[in-house]
Amino acid sequence: MTSPLTREPVVTVRVFTQRFSSTPRGARLARRLALHQLDRWRVPYGSDTSDVAALLVAELAANAVTHGRVPGRDFELALAYTPGLLLRIDVSDARGERRPAAVAPGPLDEGGRGLLLVGALASRWAVLDRAPVGKTVRAELDLPRARSGGPSVP
Repeated sequence: MTSPLTREPVVTVRVFTQRFSSTPRGARLARRLALHQLDRWRVPYGSDTSDVAALLVAELAANAVTHGRVPGRDFELALAYTPGLLLRIDVSDARGERRPAAVAPGPLDEGGRGLLLVGALASRWAVLDRAPVGKTVRAELDLPRARSGGPSVP
């Protein structure tokens, strides 16, 4: 579908936002619901985009419940999907302290590889301040452009 004024394709951004308890169960549920939502947006389970998004949501949600947890406060997952352009994943928590940038852990360290994974999989990522309190970790995936004449995504 094209806009009658500019003959440019009409771009629709799809958005999903949900709050989850700051528990391991909440992190697992965030990952499952993100995959379900992507499937509803016709990003099928098992596709490259779905698999990468699953890893990113899992890592960011696990970080939110492990390092960003404030008792009595939830974390929030927000997805913004622009077909053929971009998938943005935001995970927000109530703890405002920013952790240091991803630094390579030692060979015997048990943790510390999560943000390295995010950096390797995402096209871009950043830590943003969140108003009124907390932070948001944003990971973006550039998506391959849809081919002309292919099936349209509603």
